[in-house]
Amino acid sequence: MDSFRSKENLNQFESIFGKTNQPPRLFRAPARINIIGEHVDYLGGTVLPAAIDFFVQVLLRPNESQNYRLHSVSYNQTVELKKPLSPNSKSPWVDYIAGVIFEIEKKGHVVPGFDLLVDGNIPQGSGLSSSAAFEVVTGYAIKETFGFSLSREEIAQIGQKAENNFVGTKCGIMDQFIIAVGKKDDCISLNTETLKYTYHHFDLGNYEFYLINSNVKHSLKDSAYNKRRSECESALVKIKAKYPNFTQLYDVNLSDSEIDQCHLTKEETKRTKHVTSERERTKVVIENLESGNFKEVGSALFQTHWSLSKEFEVSCPEIDFIVDSLLRLGVTGARMIGGGFGGCVLVLDTKDHFSKIEEDLKKSYQQKFNVAIDFYKFQISDGVKEVLI
Repeated sequence: MDSFRSKENLNQFESIFGKTNQPPRLFRAPARINIIGEHVDYLGGTVLPAAIDFFVQVLLRPNESQNYRLHSVSYNQTVELKKPLSPNSKSPWVDYIAGVIFEIEKKGHVVPGFDLLVDGNIPQGSGLSSSAAFEVVTGYAIKETFGFSLSREEIAQIGQKAENNFVGTKCGIMDQFIIAVGKKDDCISLNTETLKYTYHHFDLGNYEFYLINSNVKHSLKDSAYNKRRSECESALVKIKAKYPNFTQLYDVNLSDSEIDQCHLTKEETKRTKHVTSERERTKVVIENLESGNFKEVGSALFQTHWSLSKEFEVSCPEIDFIVDSLLRLGVTGARMIGGGFGGCVLVLDTKDHFSKIEEDLKKSYQQKFNVAIDFYKFQISDGVKEVLI
């Protein structure tokens, strides 16, 4: 978020809520990508996310009352929130703030009234976690403003619980976690079962990551997501009946013949194959990112995409076309990211290749699907923090 927008938002804040001797404080939280480890965060798997430089920012100031006055720049709406807190069907964006307040108070803190303005530049519906950024920046701003003793890891868990319990989306912990603890030029490997994590520093040199937004969303996403989860759960039940030592599908390390003896359905076998092969690819990516062997990283990204497409079956024709085209055009690596059935493709390639890829793919994609695609350049960034206005 540039400083001009921050000043503009400060002016808007003061025109809505008034000017006092105490200026509001500015906080911002980044979007995120996940380099590898897809559809394993709810199966005890390891993921490799990084924070990126698209942001949600909030201006927050105590208001000497028990009420919360909130303004969204994106929706051009001002809402007053009073206790007891309850979901707001007319302005669903308010639920992210209410959920965070609710979860902080469950930990024994009392959150006084405040005025808050929210704005952001994370592309909507792109799968870059604007909702998680909103939760984390709200929690962090409240903690810093009122001096609550909460760690970054606790802020991440408060954000996830707000989304699970108040907003009603059963998301995993990955998005909120990396947004809370991210570091510039680092990703983290996060064990989603234990929440233990390690920073991995990498210098991309003359390589870069960027995103291509397919600008399509298929309605299958939520129903298929729930179905994949239940197939993974039923596969684990059958495997545990014969091999009781496994507690997570991610940890299964059986041969094909041993898997056959567990009497999985065709779908359960395919889901298991994706999850267990993703474990091995994640190790490859971590090792080669750190050593600078980007060709090996790229190869693993392509392998992950085809596993998500063929074994986990969460891709779609538009996304497969983009990845196929990128392979044909000679990029280093690419894969779908996020829940699937649309959204973004993550690309790893040399910097000097970008303009040719952009020109070629924009044209061929438009011809085939009559939809325009967007390219997003980004940098790996810090997690949530306060910014001086």
